[in-house]
Parts: sequence; C-alpha cells; structure tokens
Amino acid sequence: MGSALREWLRRSPAAGDSLLAVGLVLGEVVFTLLTPREFWPRPLPTALGWSVLCAAPVVLRRVAPWPALLAALATLLLPVVIEVAPTTQSLTFVVLTYTMAAYRPVRPALVAAVGLWLPVAVVNALVPPVGIPQVGSAFLIANNILVGIVSFSVGRTVHARRSSTEALRERARVAEANQRALAEQAVADERRRIARELHDVVAHHVSVMGVLATGVRRVLRRDPDSADEAMATIEETSRATLRELRRLLDVLRTEAEPAAELAPQPGIAGIEALTDQVREAGLPVTLTVTGTPGQLEEGVALTVYRIVQEALTNALKHAGTATARVRVGFGGDAVEVEVTDTGRGPSPDTDRIGHGLVGMRERVGLYGGILRTGARSGGGYRVYARIPVEPLPESSRR
Repeated sequence: MGSALREWLRRSPAAGDSLLAVGLVLGEVVFTLLTPREFWPRPLPTALGWSVLCAAPVVLRRVAPWPALLAALATLLLPVVIEVAPTTQSLTFVVLTYTMAAYRPVRPALVAAVGLWLPVAVVNALVPPVGIPQVGSAFLIANNILVGIVSFSVGRTVHARRSSTEALRERARVAEANQRALAEQAVADERRRIARELHDVVAHHVSVMGVLATGVRRVLRRDPDSADEAMATIEETSRATLRELRRLLDVLRTEAEPAAELAPQPGIAGIEALTDQVREAGLPVTLTVTGTPGQLEEGVALTVYRIVQEALTNALKHAGTATARVRVGFGGDAVEVEVTDTGRGPSPDTDRIGHGLVGMRERVGLYGGILRTGARSGGGYRVYARIPVEPLPESSRR
C-alpha cells in the first residue's frame, strides 16, 4: 500500500502538492484550536478562508513554480489591506523557497529566495505587528530572513545530494557498460585463442591423412594389407578431425545456441599415441621420456602435447625424407620438451609466421617459459621449450 501511494505521488506531482497544501491548512486549524480563544482571528471562518488562499500556491510549486511565486507574493497584500496574516502564508514561503532550491539551479533558486523574502522584510517594516507589542519589526525581519536562509540551505543540500546520486548512477552505468565491453572482448580473445588451438589439431590430422592417402596410392596394388591398415588410420583420423571441427563450431556458437559437451583435452599420456600416429603416417619418430611426470596442471600438460603435435606436423609437411626425435624431460621445477628432425626444414623464402608457431609462443609465454625454434647446425629443425612448473597442492593429488 505504501509503495503504491509513493508511486502514485511520483507520477502525479500536482496531486501530491495538493495534499501538501491541505496539510498546511489543517496544520493552521490545529494550531488555532490549541491557542486561547482570545487570540483567535475574527471572524474565524473568514480567516480560515484566507488561509486556504495563502496555501493555494503550493499546488503549483512543481508544475508552475514561477506563477506560484507570484501568487505567493500577492498574498503579502493581506496584512496591508485587511491586517490578517495566516500562518499558512509563512509556511507557503518556506515550501516555495525549499522547492526552488531543491529542483532548480543555484542562480534561479537564489533569485527566487531573494524575491520572496525581501518583500516579506519590507512588509514587516511597513506594517508592525498588531496585538503583540513586545515583538518589534526588527525581530520579525531577522526571524524571517533566518527562516529563508534555512529553507534555502536545506533545499540546496537536497539538490546536491540528488545530483551526487545521479552522478553515481551514471558512473555505475558507464562502469557496467565498460565491464560488459571488457567481458565481451575477453570472450572474443578467448575464442580466437581456442580457434588457434583447434587449428593445431585439425592441421595435424589433415596433414596425417594427406600423407597416408599418398602412401595408400603407392602401395594399394602391390600390398593391399598395408593399404588397408593405412585406410583404417585415415578413417580414425578423419573421425578425430570431425570431432575437432565440431569443437570449433561449438566454441563459435552464440549464447542462444549452447555448445555440446566436449571431450577431455589431450595431455602427457597422449604424446605416445601421437608419435605412433605420425610413425604410421611415414615419419619415423623416437620418443624419449626422462624423469617422473608426476602431477602436472592440465594447462601445462596440454601445452606440452600441443608443442609436440605442432612440431611433428611441421616435420610431416616440410622435413621430407627424414627422421624425428621427441624428448620430454620432467625435473623438479620444470618440464622440457624438444622435437628435432633431420629433414630440410621449412622453405627459407617464406616470410609468413604460421598460427602454430604463434600458438606455441603464446602457450609457453603464458606459463613463464622459454621457446626456441630454428634450424640445427648439423641440418634439420629443432623446437625446444622449457616450462616452469609448481607442485600441486595435496588436495589436487587425491
């Protein structure tokens, strides 16, 4: 009920101001009834009628503030003409001063305050109070000026608080918009990073299928069994490629199109299967693991796997007739991975840096490691990475 009333008053300011004017009149009625009868204005009904007239400008205080000020100033003629000064007249001046100070800029509010209370001081000086000899004009002038200053100060305080609240709301809105933009940018960056990662996987599988298809064509007639094994490998690799492509499409879906469940990312355990797959594709690979793998973070394990995958993919593409060697070493504070081949390496006349090399650098740099790539002095190509690792807490090992 209370919230509904506040909402109604907010939507109908004139109705709320009308209730305020009625409240001012009722306040004077109560004040009059509480005073001794000898001090009641005569005749009482006429005095109450003048009180209603003095409170009427309050109804217009927000919808038409300047006409309300003029109407309030016109009521100053009452004590001059008929020697009647209702209490609602002073209360109306207080309300109008507060309203202009709270809802208007400082200059119009100051003009309104001076325009209201200066004539009040003039009337008090010209028309001394009747029936209260102990109260002089100087006291009334000082009292009214003090009331005007207090009303104006309270209004300006409310105005400053309202302006501060609006400024805070605007800052919060801008901060929320910036936060949303940063979040969207972070999502876009993450999707680009994942796209580069999936490029590594798909490019490797496609390269393997291409090499196997070439081998099948060469041995299909003279060695059908070997061709059949190669075709089975191509079939399995194609399924893996389709799964990775599905991942790529799932990642790039919008929020309205939820992604499907993704299979676990490969890690250290998948390196042996990876080298077997490359070996079947025609590149002899030797895998050497030193040290104890222990418990690695999934991101570090995935980074090691992707480095080996990208290096072997490049060897398949560029090494020609060659052999490759993969060495993974686990130490107490770091894991090292080195992939070398004896081939001719990438063509020296290309200036393009592929996504694979950029992806390796970003992955290794993410964990504070180092990456070195380049031709070997004795021929071939070398990829070396060292990634510092930290022991996982006991809770992660259970």
